[in-house]
Amino acid sequence: MSQTIKRGGKSVRKAAAAQGKVRQVRAARAKTGSAIGTAMGWLPISEEQWQRVFLAGILGGAAVLAWTVASFAGVPAMAEAQLASVASDAGFEVRRVEVRGVKNLNELKVYERALAERDRAMPLVDVEALRQELLQLSWVQDARVSRQLPDSLVIDIVERTPAAVLRKADKLVLIDATGAELEVVGPARAKGKLVVSGPGAGKQVAALQELMSAAPALKPQLREAEWIGNRRWNFTFKTGQVLALPEGDEKSAKALMTFARLDGVNRLLGGKVAAFDMRAGDRIYLRVPGRTDPVEQPVAKPAASETKKAEAAPKAKSESAKGDKD
Repeated sequence: MSQTIKRGGKSVRKAAAAQGKVRQVRAARAKTGSAIGTAMGWLPISEEQWQRVFLAGILGGAAVLAWTVASFAGVPAMAEAQLASVASDAGFEVRRVEVRGVKNLNELKVYERALAERDRAMPLVDVEALRQELLQLSWVQDARVSRQLPDSLVIDIVERTPAAVLRKADKLVLIDATGAELEVVGPARAKGKLVVSGPGAGKQVAALQELMSAAPALKPQLREAEWIGNRRWNFTFKTGQVLALPEGDEKSAKALMTFARLDGVNRLLGGKVAAFDMRAGDRIYLRVPGRTDPVEQPVAKPAASETKKAEAAPKAKSESAKGDKD
């Protein structure tokens, strides 16, 4: 009896090693499955619920992919147009425009912009774009545009508050406290309003109002304020008299309060003095028509008798005031 010996077969050592690897793989799989099962067991979600979550994720991803493809194909725009057409057929289109809060602004300027949306379907009205257009109007400080279904646009306007009249080289312009120009006005409309002049004066209106609060009794008497050299004010009162104030907020406020006190005691406004120069700080220089030299008056002694004496017998000074201009 003959025996056939096959060459190339696995040796006992190799077979044992292969079986060892199989056992290791099986153990690893069992351990991993056990860990995942343990983790899932900790969560209050059943296996059926997990399947639903995975299914929802798959469907959501498919929906996003479909929407992306549709966007490139222009489907959303077509759907929006179709929706707008249906809304318009149902009566949801702009047929009325209501404007609120307008006092000084010409309403026609608002309607010109709002009526561009007339007969447009409500879903297609870009209320923010319309608001930005309204904010370009000089009188408009803020605006709110809202839809009032089925067919109305409501526009609420917040107007700027006029604070002064800015004198320019060739015109008078109404401005608010920030210096924003509202509209050109004539002398008749500017009458009775505070007039400011000088380069950069429009941006100083808020500071001027703060300064005037230091001497409120003088406010009704003030006719014009000139901003000199972008650093200080010259005041012209309704009597035509001029007051030159020093530089700096504190110094000018202190000088204005001192002048108000002197005027209360000596009635400076309406008197013979044409100009008052308070830039020196501790004394005031008075310009009297017909006299070439200024009269010096210490601000620490505001007695009426001394002011009259200074006007009657002016004392020549080597230092002359420059009047109402630097």
